[in-house]
Amino acid sequence: MDKPPQDDFKWFGEGFNGFPKRLPEDCVEYVVYIVDSKLNSETQVRSRLKEFQSAAIALSKKLLKDYIWQRESFALEVQREDAMPVLRGRTNFGDSVADEWLVVYLLRELSKEFSDAWIRVYDTDGEFLLIEAANALPRWLNPEIAENRVWLHSGQLRVIPLQQPPTPAVKTVPVSRSLSIKEAISFISSSSSNLIHSPIVEEEAFYRLNSYPAQILETFHSALITIPRKLAFILHANPAYISAAVEAFYLRDPIALRPLQSNKPEDLKFPPTDLVTTSVKFTKVSYAQLKSQRFESPAVWTNSMLNSGVEEVLNCAEIGMKVSCGFEMLVADPHNQDKRAVREIKLLLEDVESGEEKLPSDDEISEWARKEDDESWLDIDFADFENELAGKKGGDASRSAASFGDKAAQQNLRKMVERFENFLNDDTAGAEGVEDLDEMDYDDEEDEEDDDSDASTESEDRDVSFDEAEFAKMMREMMGMPPEEAEDAGAAATGKDVARVEDIDSTDEEVDEGDEIRKVMQRMEDELNKAGALNLDPTPRKVAAVKGTATQEERMADLDSEDESDNEDEDVDIDLNLARNLLESLKGQAGMTGPAGNMLSAMGLRFPRDEGEGDT
Repeated sequence: MDKPPQDDFKWFGEGFNGFPKRLPEDCVEYVVYIVDSKLNSETQVRSRLKEFQSAAIALSKKLLKDYIWQRESFALEVQREDAMPVLRGRTNFGDSVADEWLVVYLLRELSKEFSDAWIRVYDTDGEFLLIEAANALPRWLNPEIAENRVWLHSGQLRVIPLQQPPTPAVKTVPVSRSLSIKEAISFISSSSSNLIHSPIVEEEAFYRLNSYPAQILETFHSALITIPRKLAFILHANPAYISAAVEAFYLRDPIALRPLQSNKPEDLKFPPTDLVTTSVKFTKVSYAQLKSQRFESPAVWTNSMLNSGVEEVLNCAEIGMKVSCGFEMLVADPHNQDKRAVREIKLLLEDVESGEEKLPSDDEISEWARKEDDESWLDIDFADFENELAGKKGGDASRSAASFGDKAAQQNLRKMVERFENFLNDDTAGAEGVEDLDEMDYDDEEDEEDDDSDASTESEDRDVSFDEAEFAKMMREMMGMPPEEAEDAGAAATGKDVARVEDIDSTDEEVDEGDEIRKVMQRMEDELNKAGALNLDPTPRKVAAVKGTATQEERMADLDSEDESDNEDEDVDIDLNLARNLLESLKGQAGMTGPAGNMLSAMGLRFPRDEGEGDT
């Protein structure tokens, strides 16, 4: 009987032709392949993968004792894919990016032990290691062709080049597309020595791993909180339960809050009775999530909160109340019943109720560690923050002790600013970030284009190059600065020529184009004046424009006389609408990044912090 034709259909989660598989949000996936010509059978490959898996478990026990994962832990399972056995794992790291980089660190360390292991690691964004090294990547290595080209091997970052290995029958030609996993493994098997290893790219890609393994301990925060004795017993049995409870609290919705609406303590799994104060270990992400949210205590917790009194005691009680409510919502939510943490918590509660387990006494709890870490890392001093961004932090030991953030935070800030400055100072960068896109984006239909088309494309790219000096000049004129002052400020700010002269543009064309733009802007201003859009505080000149009594010659004469006058009062009200819009845009950013703030910051202008409606 003939087999039915294959339609190449798969479920959406698995991907199918034309629609590649896509990871869920906040997930990192990793696959381990064994490439060794000496291993002739699948059984031998599986045995080698088992050795790798055992080494991964041993390394996790060594480095990750009592480690708290945000959602899922690091794990590897043997699977069969494309007729070959592999080790595959996926970790949902949630809001904790540190978990994702911990996975990368573990895989890199394991690759040093197994010289025949080739490892892929990627997340929802794709090859995120290349994103980290974006400033050092060669032009040809872009996201469109990077899939299955980036590998961890022997502790190094290796990249499959565009060139195919030469054969007697086929000349070497560039493969300007993403590779399938079979093609990638075939390339590694036949010519692993041809893979690219760039120390510069590797340093950028692994920059966040410089502080590991010491960084592992820096991700935790211990705090004293007041919670029910029953909950203290559960957290002492397994501190890792705290992540699931904090997430249940942080992502709560009105339905999740229903179990807390009861006024009867006996309706709750963790009622505010028999409270004890103990030390609980959080991840810094989880603790910040608890502290950042305002949460009115449920009715059943009100008396306990009112009796707290002293501020320190109140803080312990408030955090404890949030943790208890998080556990209550976690256990009550029917969607969480299949989670391992919830099943284990319910088993512990059943053991306590049946008498198989006894709750700890006050004497036993007093013997537990009472560690309480400093919370200063939660506070941001904006002066220190700006100093760190500007690199102005000196060698004063007394100041460095109280500097902004920890060393890792300072390094990340400086790295961010350095990369941004390099981008702005790159004369080859354009409005899209990179010029000459024809050199980066490859397509099968473009491989055989001649040199003439390449030259024409390059000339087109030069035509649309971004002139930052001219842009700054126009923006300063829009903000009310006289043309002379704008030119001087632009020259002083950039320290370069006011405009770049392109080989293909003549001076006459630039003048004609500028005159045409000014005419269009003048017509737009006339229309806006007639509509009253710019008539916030009309001067006599504006009134004439609105009524239509002034001629074009009179308006031009007025403008000439204003340029010669030292009094600029009449120029200020013209841009009152613009200034108000800018301030409203800044206020709408609510202290966060936005177009107005980015534009003014790029021009060297600092804007005030939002102090509320009463201060504006």
